[in-house]
Amino acid sequence: KLGAAFRTAVGSLSQRMQMTVPIALIGIGMFVWGVWSYQAYHLAVYQANTNHGAQISDYHVAVSNKVNHPAHLAVPEAWPALIGRDSGYRTCTFYYRGTFGSERPTDPTRIRVEDHVDDLVALMDAEGVERALVLCWSIGVNIGFELAQRHPERVAGLMAVAGVPGGTFRTMGGPWRVPRALRKPLAVNVAKALRTAGPTLTWLAPRIPVDARLTWLLAHSGVFSPAARPELVVPMLSEFLQHDWRWYMELAVAASAHDAMDLSFVQCPTTLVAGKRDVLTSMHDIVDAAARIPHAQITVLPGSHFLPLEYPELLGTALSELARRSQLPTQA
Repeated sequence: KLGAAFRTAVGSLSQRMQMTVPIALIGIGMFVWGVWSYQAYHLAVYQANTNHGAQISDYHVAVSNKVNHPAHLAVPEAWPALIGRDSGYRTCTFYYRGTFGSERPTDPTRIRVEDHVDDLVALMDAEGVERALVLCWSIGVNIGFELAQRHPERVAGLMAVAGVPGGTFRTMGGPWRVPRALRKPLAVNVAKALRTAGPTLTWLAPRIPVDARLTWLLAHSGVFSPAARPELVVPMLSEFLQHDWRWYMELAVAASAHDAMDLSFVQCPTTLVAGKRDVLTSMHDIVDAAARIPHAQITVLPGSHFLPLEYPELLGTALSELARRSQLPTQA
């Protein structure tokens, strides 16, 4: 009887694992994908005295009825070099359509990279910014380069961190030696599967405890590098996990349509920054992109995909050098 009871218990446990393991794997995959692809876009205007962070006045972006308030700005701790009172920068940012403080567009198909560029231009117009340094991270690099192509007069300098100018989905899996021909279709299908799991993930994600222990786990699992700082990671993840995951994956699938760009149009000062340990966007793809821009500077740091959370001071130095090269005048 004891043996039969044991076999029953083992069988029951096996059945439960068969049901829960796929959901857990989907959740982990969604978490990693979302952390990687999440980034708002920052416009930095080089000037001496300005307001920063939560002190920035409310601004309203007309496109898609997007409205952003100070409480909904991108997590400022992720960019400490930009928000300090003595940083010398005025920072403007926005969220993707349909995330956090931004409303979804009436036409749900208007979530392409080109549509995000329209929002970026609208933000600059609303803030009275004629030209700016454009700092972008991860998939945001697509938006930054697309802006430079469509509105070169608005971009004084371009700094791309841990991302490539178009064709992002073709770089996924590169560090794991996934054949290039399989990268995009595999990544798109994973995004679509996670979109289907969106309602479950939307319920689950906010319940994940975000603390120093989670930061340690991520830093020692290859997602981050050990240089990641808990005081920067915790607030960023706490906000990030509030996403509507079904909609977020709609944005990811839409972003996959943005193909690799011919970079011959790039005339502004350009800096690309790659992470040597980046398992999501291979540093080799970023170096290759830099090689196609004759005047570009390339910096490789000993970090992961999350360089702003690992080496904020070094990124601040690179941004200062880009500002010098851009000759953007300091404003009083």
